[in-house]
Amino acid sequence: MSLFIIAGAIGAWEIVAIVAIALLLFGGKKIPELMKGVGQGMKEFKKAVSGDSSKKEEEEEKEKEKIEK
Repeated sequence: MSLFIIAGAIGAWEIVAIVAIALLLFGGKKIPELMKGVGQGMKEFKKAVSGDSSKKEEEEEKEKEKIEK
C-alpha cells in the first residue's frame, strides 16, 4: 500500500531531477551502455522464465550484435 502512495507522488519535476542526477553521476556516454545492459538482462530473464531457447532466436540475436558492432 505504501508503494502505491510513493509511486503516485512522483511527478514530472522528480523525474527530471532523477535524470539530471543520473547524467551527473554516469555521464552522457555511459548511460546508453547501462540501458543496453538492462535491456539485454530483461530479455535474458524473459527467455529463462518462458523456457524458450530456440536456436533461431539465438542466431538472430548474434546477427544483431554483429551489426551493432
